[in-house]
Amino acid sequence: MRNALLAGVLIGWVLAGSLWAQGSVADVAHREFQAVNAAGELTYAATEMVTLEGIVLHNPGDMLDPTPDDGMTQMYNLAAQWQLFFQGEGDDVSGTAIFMGQMYNNLPWVSPDGGYSNEEWVAELTRLNAAQFSVGDRIRVTGYFLSYKGKNNINEQHSNDPQRDFTIELVEKGVGLPKPELVTLDDLKDDLDQFIFDPAREVGCERYQARLVKIEGVSVVDPAGWGPHGKLTITDGVKTFPVKLGRGNGIYAGSYNLDETLDVIGILNQEGTNLVDGYELYVVNYDGNGQVLAAPEHRLADQTDEVVEEPVAE
Repeated sequence: MRNALLAGVLIGWVLAGSLWAQGSVADVAHREFQAVNAAGELTYAATEMVTLEGIVLHNPGDMLDPTPDDGMTQMYNLAAQWQLFFQGEGDDVSGTAIFMGQMYNNLPWVSPDGGYSNEEWVAELTRLNAAQFSVGDRIRVTGYFLSYKGKNNINEQHSNDPQRDFTIELVEKGVGLPKPELVTLDDLKDDLDQFIFDPAREVGCERYQARLVKIEGVSVVDPAGWGPHGKLTITDGVKTFPVKLGRGNGIYAGSYNLDETLDVIGILNQEGTNLVDGYELYVVNYDGNGQVLAAPEHRLADQTDEVVEEPVAE
């Protein structure tokens, strides 16, 4: 009788654990997932994992370098990195980044065996790319998450444990990129040239975070920062805004040929340690047209509401 009772208790624990695990995942809108309080802190805490849908905004390889290097031992250097932004649709006025790094064990709080070997990293990229999603496709992403400098990222929580893997499903191909939303520096900066922060996310930088936007009629303050992973500042003559460059094949030393007055299209990103600042426009590639600083697919989406599909490369 005692053994039977013990078995019943154990079975109950297992079932309860299974139910809890299932209950820890929920379909969530990007806007709910990225909600913040007055201090800029993320407020979503309903589940341990989330499922989000949205449109792929760029090729991951145009943003961060996924080339593996398991010989990297520098503290805080994750070696290979992979990141993808996808944007909500309709009333879901927001977006989210998905992130994965190779050498988590270079973080001081991660165990020495907590990173990926080069072979394991390539296998992870192969797993993610099995869905064969492209720019402009609708995807469904399920995974754990952590807050990072003002936004929630779906990620592995700095763990190489397969149970922490996120998944990407292809929902529909060829939906097309959203047309970049036209904003001005007055929409993003106040009269003191400080970032406009609205915790309700109705105005200011929070409203446009992780979304494709376009800023017209600006100039580059100094092109000296041009190059892969470089940083520029644009101005309308009164206010300024940071631009972060990716590593697309059109961004390289010597390829800067932009007109004095230009338009910029990119993903509005936030990486602010104070949580209420650190906004930037992320431009992942450039096609050399001279008039619009933008990835070619983003410029095309601005012109036609359509996108030329490109396979997502590792």
